[in-house]
Parts: sequence; structure tokens; C-alpha cells
Amino acid sequence: MDMLDARARFQEFRNKDGMVAPAELDQIWAALAPTRPEEILGEWKGGEFRTGHPLEGMLAEANWYGKTFVTVHDAKPLMCRNETGELYSNRELGQGEASLWTVEFRGEPTATMVYDGRPVFDHFKWVDDTTLMGIMNAKGVPAEGPFYYFFLDRVPGPPHEGPRAEESA
Repeated sequence: MDMLDARARFQEFRNKDGMVAPAELDQIWAALAPTRPEEILGEWKGGEFRTGHPLEGMLAEANWYGKTFVTVHDAKPLMCRNETGELYSNRELGQGEASLWTVEFRGEPTATMVYDGRPVFDHFKWVDDTTLMGIMNAKGVPAEGPFYYFFLDRVPGPPHEGPRAEESA
């Protein structure tokens, strides 16, 4: 699968009402370009793919909005909305916050959010210059999963460095 096919399939599955097979998402992931921590700084609105993972729907119950990467050492993985609609970092749910590192996952170094209070890693790859695909991995999860698959859309704001031109074609 090439990058254009991966992007088209990503959009198809993102908009799908029903379940998506993790193997299909893995094929998309394999075709996407890795990212660096510095490239993804900023605010991101999130969503999940329905794969039957045990975490599915739990973030919605917490009024999860997305993630905010202030700096590589100041990442807020669980930005949620309170009763009045204001955003806050849900440190209780996440048992702290996180930081961004470059970590090898499936043979590729890519930006990875490492949670402070849990043995959890969110790996990221570019879908396009404003969209990331994420795979949540954790200590004790076998190499074949099950993984939690999600996506992030960059919230408009100050300019950010996206994927390099040759990777976004």
C-alpha cells in the first residue's frame, strides 16, 4: 500500500460506522511516515477507531477532547472537557501527564508519548500535515496486540512544522 492509498483507507475507516479490523489499520500504519516529537507540538483533537479494544468508548465517557503537546517534556495526553465545556488535563485518569520521545515501534523510530504514571506508550505517524494516526501500546501487550487505534487532528493555531515535503506526497 502506498501513501495515497493509506490516506484514502484511513479516511474510509475513520468515517465508518461499524467495526474496523486491526489488521486493516496495521496496513495503513505501515505505509505512513514516521514523525519526530518536535513536529507534533501543539493542540490536537482526537477520535478512536472501533476495533473492539477494551478501552473503546472509555475516553468518550471521560469527555476526552484530545492531546496537547506544549513541549517535548510537557505533554497532556488526556485533555477533557469539564461540566461547563472548559478544557483541562485529566491527570487523575492518566495518573499524571507525559513526555514525547523518539521510540522504535515495529522497526521504525517515531514520535511516542510516554505516560508518567502508567506503562503506556502512544506511537504516532503522519497521515497528512494536519492528521496523525496513533497506536497505544502498553507493558505486557504482546507484539501482535491488541492495540488501541486512534487519530488526532491538529487544532488550527500558530504554524507548525509538518511532515517533510518528500514524505507528504
